Amino acid sequence: MIWYPYEQMKTMKDPYKIVDAKGVYLYTKDNQMIDSVSSWWSVIHGYKHPVLTQAIKEQADIFSHVMLGGLTHEPVQRLSDKLAEWLPGDLNYCFFSDSGSVAVEVALKMALQYYMNQGDRQRTMTLSLTHSYHGDTFKTMEVGDDEDYHFVLEAFGEKKYVVNIPTEIQALEEAFEKYHDKLNCMLVEPLLQGAGGMRMYDVSFLKRARELCDQYGVLLIFDEVATGFGRTGNRFVADLVLPDILVLGKALTGGYIGHAATIANEKVYRGFYDDDPEKALMHGPTFMGNALACSVALKSIELFETENYMEKIRKIEAVTRREMEGFQDDRIADVRMMGGCVCVEVKNREDLKGYQEYAYQRGVFARPFLNYLYAMVPYIIKEDELIQVLDTMKEWFKK
Repeated sequence: MIWYPYEQMKTMKDPYKIVDAKGVYLYTKDNQMIDSVSSWWSVIHGYKHPVLTQAIKEQADIFSHVMLGGLTHEPVQRLSDKLAEWLPGDLNYCFFSDSGSVAVEVALKMALQYYMNQGDRQRTMTLSLTHSYHGDTFKTMEVGDDEDYHFVLEAFGEKKYVVNIPTEIQALEEAFEKYHDKLNCMLVEPLLQGAGGMRMYDVSFLKRARELCDQYGVLLIFDEVATGFGRTGNRFVADLVLPDILVLGKALTGGYIGHAATIANEKVYRGFYDDDPEKALMHGPTFMGNALACSVALKSIELFETENYMEKIRKIEAVTRREMEGFQDDRIADVRMMGGCVCVEVKNREDLKGYQEYAYQRGVFARPFLNYLYAMVPYIIKEDELIQVLDTMKEWFKK
């Protein structure tokens, strides 16, 4: 029996069974629906893209996977080189893993060991944001701040190694003043906090964070698993403010295969580069650098570059703002838009009960959570399809 995610198995309704998928559409036996959430924000090129499918097939004919322990291969070498060339600054050193959550774990481990390798065992704390979400593995739950997802950690009592602050510059400065000599890193979802409620904030906060991290010798980590590849309207937020460590996932492979990357700058990498074997990063996911994943990631990046995806995202944002600007209802607390994301926050989560089936009947797959009704569409969506998604959201409040 399948144990489904984020569901009470005893009371959950039957999920929609998908029999095919193509472009922006998911197909059940008797319906087709636009995937308005891109399979958890990852399928940016849509489904069954011929270029991506061909990349998988061609690599599978050679080999699908070999471990990176004592071995290497061309796809992982090419992807590392491409990311080093493509990403800003000196983010040149790629450590691969198989999911965004694990990639964040790797980043946190890097930050802690970076200081340990210098003989500093006092920097054991992480500065993170309120309402933050970085994954469901244990350390990512600890640095997060989402009681709806991570309440299980209440069993351990008060957090000892994490400080969570709001996205306010005063709170940021106060945290650094109080904890700077204990912090090894500051970890953020830049500009857009995903599972914590599609919360959006200004780049000035990140710029000040960069200054304070430089001033106090703290590593800055951007978790761009959700925000990378254009979702905020920027190619990467790292193009605006340069972190020491960048984490990518989800859209890295166009949503075809689970794969992620933790990419460090020169300073971090040199903190591990030594004759002493004990200063090596002792981490090694089995499927890191998977050849199929690397092959499809390379083609995904190529599509992003050659088919002018940033222009597609600008069009999505422009249409969304045109259709949603001024939309309001007494049940709505806020409507937020940024890049390829729109979120309608309601005052009472009961006001979204039944929306998924309502949308299904109108040819849209949606998955609202808590108080948040949102869309993060594939970038290949056509204007009339996007309007269908947005109209469905608006019509829910008129029924």
